[in-house]
Amino acid sequence: MIFHHTTMPKAKVALTLDAELLSQLDALVAQRMFRNRSQAVEAALADKLQRLARTRLARESAKLNPAEEQRLAEESVIDALDAWPEY
Repeated sequence: MIFHHTTMPKAKVALTLDAELLSQLDALVAQRMFRNRSQAVEAALADKLQRLARTRLARESAKLNPAEEQRLAEESVIDALDAWPEY
């Protein structure tokens, strides 16, 4: 199973990796999970960045006050109903 990533402009970078991590990476390439090291690293990095974004969203959501959000939502509905014309 080969992972296919969308084609976008690429930039070359140099990485220094732990030898055991590199060995695991090479095993995935040997098992044809990825075409090459670059593709495997790119997929892992993209996955990590997506996870971090979701974690940040969860952290920010946890800061919300549910009672205040409910009040604002209800206030918006009442305001919207007041703006509707009579039929």
